[in-house]
Amino acid sequence: MAHEVGQDFFPGFARLDVEAGDVSFRGRIGGTGSPVLLLHGYPQTHVAWRLIAPALARSHTVIVPDLPGYGDSRTRKDRPRWTKRRVAGALVALMDRLGHERFAVVGHDRGARAGYRLAFDHPQRVAAYASLTVIPTLDSFASVDKTFALNAWHWFFLAQPGDLPERMLAADPDAYLDTALKKMAGGLELIDPLALDAYRTAFRNPNVRHVMCEDYRAAASEDLEHDASDLAAGRKLTCPVLVLWSESEQRTRSESPIDAWSRWATDVTGKGLPGGHLLPEDAPNEVLTSLTHFLAGKF
Repeated sequence: MAHEVGQDFFPGFARLDVEAGDVSFRGRIGGTGSPVLLLHGYPQTHVAWRLIAPALARSHTVIVPDLPGYGDSRTRKDRPRWTKRRVAGALVALMDRLGHERFAVVGHDRGARAGYRLAFDHPQRVAAYASLTVIPTLDSFASVDKTFALNAWHWFFLAQPGDLPERMLAADPDAYLDTALKKMAGGLELIDPLALDAYRTAFRNPNVRHVMCEDYRAAASEDLEHDASDLAAGRKLTCPVLVLWSESEQRTRSESPIDAWSRWATDVTGKGLPGGHLLPEDAPNEVLTSLTHFLAGKF
């Protein structure tokens, strides 16, 4: 199973095995100090943080779960849909079970979307928030053009209603996953073979693929409504926000991620980094340096 393979990637970490709300969370936990919650993205698992978490654990308690329904984390109730708001609530329940009242949230890709929803809905819990390769969902959809649609076609495929995407993914899960990761990484050979095996193992589970589809369906519906409500009400994140992005991805975009996030938060810093979309794996040293500086003294 993916969490057993993942043990090799997190030396000194214990298994995370916690029942919280409607989720059986699995992943890793390690280190001592102020707590940091690391949230992975699509189509990965907590293994995506293998190059970041051990170093962060030298000064922080690092919690690295599979998102609800991803990897080995299992959801017990599929309705209502697992929107980012519901995911955020489950993550708060997880941190409650672990005894962490206030913590930092670092998210990549889909994990970053769950992370900023957590910070909006539970501001008293989040001491600092870092977003890797993501701007808010409302802004992402507003910026859709030909380039975006061709590069991020899965946004629209996975969000299709019914079970059409699930049926199509079932035909050849490995081929779909490999195609997605090859584009994100710039080549499958750039991904650790053991990590790739963990991602493939998780994606072969039809329940995991269904949750991913529901994730994108929520992004195109409920998540957009929640973002629009916050923007209309003038609500902003008040915790410090760090924004890291891929320099290669940014070349196709006209607006700086700093400018985008400044509409949603009062204290935004950030920078572009070398590497592609999978920053925690493409540029781990640069990500770690930025995170270490950002988290110092925040809580």
